[in-house]
Amino acid sequence: MDKLKLCHLYPDLLNLYGDRGNIISMQKRLEWRGISLELTEISVGNDFIADSYDIVFIGGGQDFEQEILLTDLSEEKKKNIRYAVKSGVVFLAICGGYQLLGTHYKNWNDIQYDFTGAIDIHTIGHKKRMIGDFTFKCSDSALAGLTVAGFENHSGKTYLGGAVKPLGEIIKGSGNNGEDQTAGARYKNVFCSYSHGPLLPKNPVLCDYILKTALIRKYGDYNLSVLNDSAEIAAGNYIIKKLK
Repeated sequence: MDKLKLCHLYPDLLNLYGDRGNIISMQKRLEWRGISLELTEISVGNDFIADSYDIVFIGGGQDFEQEILLTDLSEEKKKNIRYAVKSGVVFLAICGGYQLLGTHYKNWNDIQYDFTGAIDIHTIGHKKRMIGDFTFKCSDSALAGLTVAGFENHSGKTYLGGAVKPLGEIIKGSGNNGEDQTAGARYKNVFCSYSHGPLLPKNPVLCDYILKTALIRKYGDYNLSVLNDSAEIAAGNYIIKKLK
């Protein structure tokens, strides 16, 4: 049986708004196709060995949890996360996890927290929150302009560096910063989003694309069998139609 190995980074600290549901979605969509998922949870005090995993998931958290993580993000751990990104390990990072992959976060009191620097993004905190259902159209040509539905709740405004592309373009909502119409980030095999809710259960095409990216990296050319996604698509379409 084919198998993917998934690392859930900081599951006890970064798991807002049901973000763990993204792992459940990946696990079930693999299981229904006869593919297994081996899950490892890595938190404060645990070593992160980049070569051990095919997928890394990081959920969302508040400023308080991110400050706790700073004490754990040793240079060795940061180096291994950067190496994992550079070597093509698939990452799905949501909200606070998305910010954690960047260079730094500066809060609205002008205090700066240095993060992993795995991708060229940075975040500036603001007092006003960006909150509510939102939709964006995927930029990746392989997703053929797929419309993704999600829920955002963040005060940080994230800005992308030149080598990082947006995951999509905002249709309704704020996205990365409420200014440039970008939503999330794509760099190598990294997928980032501000979408809680969680993201993947109501966006099965995106979920399969992430899984297929990991399977191709591990096994070469790979085809996923078709599933009946009527319930999942209906859930996503409900949000899309509501925001029109």
